[in-house]
Amino acid sequence: MSDVAFHILRETKTIAVVGLSPKPERPSHEVACYLQAQGYRIVPVNPGMHGKLLLGEMCFASLREAASALAPKGVQIDLVDCFRQSEEIAAIAEDAVAIGARFLWMQIGITNPDAARRAEAAGLLVVQDRCTKTEHRRLQAQRLAL
Repeated sequence: MSDVAFHILRETKTIAVVGLSPKPERPSHEVACYLQAQGYRIVPVNPGMHGKLLLGEMCFASLREAASALAPKGVQIDLVDCFRQSEEIAAIAEDAVAIGARFLWMQIGITNPDAARRAEAAGLLVVQDRCTKTEHRRLQAQRLAL
């Protein structure tokens, strides 16, 4: 595991999962369930599920809406975990910067070097083409080995 991925997973408490599916067989659902079981707070972002509960949490139409709703409760989105196509990442990265997220993560098969550079220039740490669940399992295995 890279030092960046290790740092992100250690420092994160709240994860906005952009593109979280309500279907249990979808990777976004499986990964979010796993992360939630590991103690992370999951914030579902899916415009098609807006206002409904996913994994026991209110689903928001956008990152900006989620951040606005959570801020009065003292909740900050740390990590934006992306399950959207690569060409959609630029707008998501822009929103991640706007809401003050600290980390941007693109799942396996998702890359957008330009969006990553812009997010990094704004101070976010970025991971591309990696799975948060897989990397978290590596982190856990590494901790057990110590």
